[in-house]
Amino acid sequence: MKPGLPSWLNSSRKAALGFAHRTKAIAADQRGVAAVEFGLFVIILALALANVTDVSFYIYQRMQVENATQAAGQAAWKSCDPSHLPATTNCPGLSTAMQNALQSTSLGTRVSMISGSPSEGYYCINSSNALQYVSDVTSKPADCSAAGMPTLQPGDYIVVQTTFTYTPLFPGLSIASGLPTPLTGTAMIRLG
Repeated sequence: MKPGLPSWLNSSRKAALGFAHRTKAIAADQRGVAAVEFGLFVIILALALANVTDVSFYIYQRMQVENATQAAGQAAWKSCDPSHLPATTNCPGLSTAMQNALQSTSLGTRVSMISGSPSEGYYCINSSNALQYVSDVTSKPADCSAAGMPTLQPGDYIVVQTTFTYTPLFPGLSIASGLPTPLTGTAMIRLG
């Protein structure tokens, strides 16, 4: 106790000094800092992990859509006799074979053909080495004059288009919510 000070002021001074000492001790105490830092780091790590997981599933499912589309096109080629073209009108098991192949991936029945698919037509290679549509299957052209390549013969191609709606695992948390959906696939298979 300091001489000349009232007792209430002296006790207040002691309390203030005690509080300052405790505050200084708390500020100097390093226990628990690692736990706080780890807690902050885990939040960032969890967000990164959610993004990696969602984007990985998106890429995997996009590959599965492409695989299913190719499988459906190959099923058309395998199930239809090339001497009975056009396949869309002369191949009775075409639709069933394509549907079974389409649903043979891990996506199962969630992947489907777009309305109007499959379509079939005659295509020719043009001067840019790209396939160019020249006619539907009701009238086969004599050559590829329409594509600027009269020495070539047109090919009968079937075009398969598929769709799959992607749903992110962590909507709102990951960037996968902003990726384009539905996922679509297109395959062109030459039948004859």
